[in-house]
Amino acid sequence: MDKEDKIKIYENEKTIIRIKEDWCKSCGICIHFCPKKVLMKSETGYPMAKNIDDCIHCLLCELRCPDFAIQVEKKEKIFGHNINHKGLED
Repeated sequence: MDKEDKIKIYENEKTIIRIKEDWCKSCGICIHFCPKKVLMKSETGYPMAKNIDDCIHCLLCELRCPDFAIQVEKKEKIFGHNINHKGLED
């Protein structure tokens, strides 16, 4: 049986953070390793992007997640178009 993953999306003008709650085991590793305290534990125990404006796109949360449950994308505006980048290009 296929089922859609439950994905929470947090977004601002420069960042997209996706958290797959169906994959997440609420271990808190992503929260612990975030140097800017962007993530915090929600009432349900899953991580949530509370301070998304402070994200520096270091990807420590994504790289440390043992369940591949979090994705961070950096948005860039080039020549008037929004372009999404994944990773540490800059």
